[in-house]
Amino acid sequence: LKTLSSQGASVSKVKFGCAVRMVLRWLIFETLALSVVSQLVFPDLEQDLDIEQTFVTDAELPPTNIKSNSTLCDDAVQQHSGYIQFASHSRFGNAKSYFFWLFESRQQVSSTADAPLIIWLTGGPGCSSQLALLSENGPCTVDADGSTLTTNPHSWNNNAHVMWVDQPAGTGFSKGPITDHDMDGVASDFHAFLQNFFGQLPQYRGCKLVITGESYAGHYVPAISYHIWAANKGIVADDERINFVGMAIGNGLVDPAEQYKHYPQMARDGGKSVGGSLAEGVITNAAECGVMEAAAEPCSLSCKACDDVGGVACTAAFIACNYAETVPYQLTGMNVYDMRIKCESPPLCYDFSNVAKFLNDAAVQEQIGAQDSWGSCNMLVNTVFKNDFMKSYHDKIPPMLEDGVPVLIYAGDVDYICNWLGNKAWTLKLEWSGSKGFSAAEDEAWDVNGSAAGRMRTYNNFQFLQVYQAGHMVPMDQPEAADKMITDFVARASHFRAGQQIV
Repeated sequence: LKTLSSQGASVSKVKFGCAVRMVLRWLIFETLALSVVSQLVFPDLEQDLDIEQTFVTDAELPPTNIKSNSTLCDDAVQQHSGYIQFASHSRFGNAKSYFFWLFESRQQVSSTADAPLIIWLTGGPGCSSQLALLSENGPCTVDADGSTLTTNPHSWNNNAHVMWVDQPAGTGFSKGPITDHDMDGVASDFHAFLQNFFGQLPQYRGCKLVITGESYAGHYVPAISYHIWAANKGIVADDERINFVGMAIGNGLVDPAEQYKHYPQMARDGGKSVGGSLAEGVITNAAECGVMEAAAEPCSLSCKACDDVGGVACTAAFIACNYAETVPYQLTGMNVYDMRIKCESPPLCYDFSNVAKFLNDAAVQEQIGAQDSWGSCNMLVNTVFKNDFMKSYHDKIPPMLEDGVPVLIYAGDVDYICNWLGNKAWTLKLEWSGSKGFSAAEDEAWDVNGSAAGRMRTYNNFQFLQVYQAGHMVPMDQPEAADKMITDFVARASHFRAGQQIV
């Protein structure tokens, strides 16, 4: 080792001191910025915060327990609900118990396995799938009083069995230590959950399985689907294979590096100039739009750094991108999930207190086999995924497309937060053998009962659907269109054969 001269040591100390101050300033900025962005972009950190969930022991977990005699929501079909406990295969280990609620198809079939099985995953991260069941695409919706139910004629179980699952641990009714913080853990845990689920209810193993979800499920669905698809390649025994045949994502966050580039245009004109159904944008100030435009490319580069480096690069991308591209919109007071309306119930913009009242009723919990209190979104779960948020998961999709797996990406075109412009853009840039064919394909009119409902682009087994006059939650805003969409896609996916393209 060389000995530093006194001058060199002094210079080194100065440089070191400057570096320390810079790091401290950056950490202070990150803490303050993350706090502000979290308050604006996500629900209040105090809402549904369940600190005890981080310390759940195996002995405290609900055991596998399934209720099959409930008549709630849809008394005309068989339903199952409750907990499936499984050994987590994430690097942290520990057992976990996921809550699910399954309704069989309203369509009569000769045997259970003759109907497909749809799995629905709500995003967040940390938001309960039961929220979607009771307000979007389930057999019933909860009335304003939080007690009475109304039948949903456009439920996704019209022609398929559907299961809504609360995951990862700590979400909704699901229990377990909140240890997963990336999609590897989420995917391996969900695969373990499914294997135990089929072990308990083997009549569903033969069903053709379609995995769906919205919003942050743009991370969940590709990761879980890929994990199952890849695992199936190494499984010979029929009693271990999962009959996965397709995946669908609605208004998803799949490729932030591409999607964040399209916030400025969505804010400025709502996509009207390129065929959107929104009458006008929300941010019309030229200077403000200019700032958003200028920040778009640096934001994209920071997302790519997050993919390459991870860790603090992902935190930096989260702060920089959301400050530049989502906070300006939220400060207008308009709903980020539906650009046509005000955000009436911040921070979620919608009042779901009726669903919370229903699911926290002791009699309801007894019927469905649920334990403890239910919250729409657990922000502790949300927080632990901070460094996963800006990562891209579009790269999981090409190998499945090459194998012939049907994939549907759909987006309501009045949503801002995961808007149709960004979702369409990443599908057009996705690299796979059908890229040129998909890019050259026409956006064809998509009708529902003779009325224009959207535009569909299809090439082989890949589809993108723009749904007119629908926000972030397409099944809630356009239930009939969503019903037709999923029915058509599941029928298409049912023809999946490994290695064969659907034409």
